[in-house]
Amino acid sequence: MSNVFFDFIENKIAPIAGAFASQRHISAIRDGFIGGMPFMIVGSFLLVFAFPPFSADTTFAFGQWWLGMSKEYFDVIMTPFNMTMGIMSCYISVGIAYNLAQHYKLDALPTGLLSLMTFLMISAPMENGQLSASFLGGTGIFTTIIVAIYVTELTRFLKVRNIGIKLPEQVPQKIRQSFDLLIPAMIVIVTIYPLNLFLQGQFDMILPAAIMSLFAPLISASDSLPAILLAVFVAHALWFAGIHGAAIVGGIMAPFWLVNLGLNQEALEAGTTLPATFIEPFWSFFITLGGSGATFALVLLYLRSKSVHLRSIGKLCIVPSVFNINEPVIFGSPIVMNPILFFPFVGIPMINATIAYVAVQTGIIGKVISLVPWTAPAPIGAAWGAGWQMSNGALVLGLIALDLVLYYPFFKIYEKELLKQEEADATEANSTDSGDLQPA
Repeated sequence: MSNVFFDFIENKIAPIAGAFASQRHISAIRDGFIGGMPFMIVGSFLLVFAFPPFSADTTFAFGQWWLGMSKEYFDVIMTPFNMTMGIMSCYISVGIAYNLAQHYKLDALPTGLLSLMTFLMISAPMENGQLSASFLGGTGIFTTIIVAIYVTELTRFLKVRNIGIKLPEQVPQKIRQSFDLLIPAMIVIVTIYPLNLFLQGQFDMILPAAIMSLFAPLISASDSLPAILLAVFVAHALWFAGIHGAAIVGGIMAPFWLVNLGLNQEALEAGTTLPATFIEPFWSFFITLGGSGATFALVLLYLRSKSVHLRSIGKLCIVPSVFNINEPVIFGSPIVMNPILFFPFVGIPMINATIAYVAVQTGIIGKVISLVPWTAPAPIGAAWGAGWQMSNGALVLGLIALDLVLYYPFFKIYEKELLKQEEADATEANSTDSGDLQPA
């Protein structure tokens, strides 16, 4: 039965997942998010300074000073946040169009700028000389994805059909490139802008609000425990087949994670209850401790293994695992296509997810308000992501201890199998050496 299941993953699921991961639009969206990541991390880091991890009635002198400073200079502190996380959809708009244009061998930067212009035109209408920023943050993520793909595909369509303004070869290349964008820009304005005006006039909402309303059920569903467990299972089942499941699932979930992060940050600024749980730091620092499969505990067990192979893998991987890098563990153990380690590799992250989700829902730990580099050590990243709530870091340590217990029996079974193999190899080597020493 298990062989049938493993064959199904390897022969049916893995090829589909591999093709999905390399699909040009998915790749462009993923790379667009990666391009905007530095701005989002810096902006999230500054948010902690504006909202100190102390209650208003604290008697701690440092806490009182921090609260006073954050209140007095709130607007100053929030300005860098507003120009990074607050308008992250703008950066992502350029990034997605840029990467997709590169795939099509179009002029990438002009295409990215056209995407940004289009996104701002429909998402930030000017009123009384001011631009609205309501949909430039997390709530504009789905709009910016649609706009970036539409603009790039339109530009490609026109180029393939040789539709555009032609200038003599004597005109400098940069000028010719800028004129190539005139026709796409005009078409974008006459197609998308009237639609935006129609929605405003008939339904009193702009296009990003309409798109958000369509995605609202999916956003809500993505923050549920069943959705989290499904995402964890798919990612790790793909990893077992040798495909980077975290990259595939992360690419699908990234828009939802950023929307949820934006909702939490808006609630934090408004002083209301944080609504969302499933955000990237929740995945990185509670579910996949040490990397996919929550293998940090497994590496700790490897360090004391009687098997030379596993002990060597443990020594090699302990430092990368601290920073959530575990490809050497997955391929060096190996975990890929290893039936002994399949069930803990898939099941333990699902157990971690369930415990952490319940802890969040019951208020034992805090929800994520900051985007943290996924390479941060898990206890630090978990506390940092929730505004330095130490209960988050404490739960991570408890989960690592639990993971050690859960991995242990499977580790011992695999160790026993490797010891037999190593003893057999050693006996064969000794026999060969003895035979070489016999006189001719």
